[in-house]
Amino acid sequence: MTPTENFSALGLSLPPAPSPLGVYKPCLIDGKYLYLSGHGPVQDDKSLIIGRIGVEFDMEKGKLAARQVGLTMLSTIVANLGSLDKVKRVIKVLGMVNCSPDFERHPYIINGASELFAKIWGEENGIGVRSAVGMGSLPDNIPVEIEALFELH
Repeated sequence: MTPTENFSALGLSLPPAPSPLGVYKPCLIDGKYLYLSGHGPVQDDKSLIIGRIGVEFDMEKGKLAARQVGLTMLSTIVANLGSLDKVKRVIKVLGMVNCSPDFERHPYIINGASELFAKIWGEENGIGVRSAVGMGSLPDNIPVEIEALFELH
């Protein structure tokens, strides 16, 4: 199945692709690579999920917020490339978790996006290298921000 068919089979919807809120591009193509800027959890009504892991959110809600970031990233891909099928594989993911100082399960949170990508492009192409780190704060108090590098066909 293609990435687009895999996405359709999940029964999920893409939120609107976000517009930059600063001086940057949401994505950039360099040769066969697609770089995505840091994305937050945009919901279907264009609002952001707001709150800190370990304060307003538990781990499960944090993981769902990371999945929503993944969906937002997919929306940016579709808006700029026309199709998920133009992406060959995930190369690198950097996940940043807005959390309380004592929180230590950052990789678990970022799995929300990584598991989504694995379902879209399969385990071989949907899982790349990754860092998952905790932050003292993130823009607008979003719980998760993720940036990524993809290889194009």
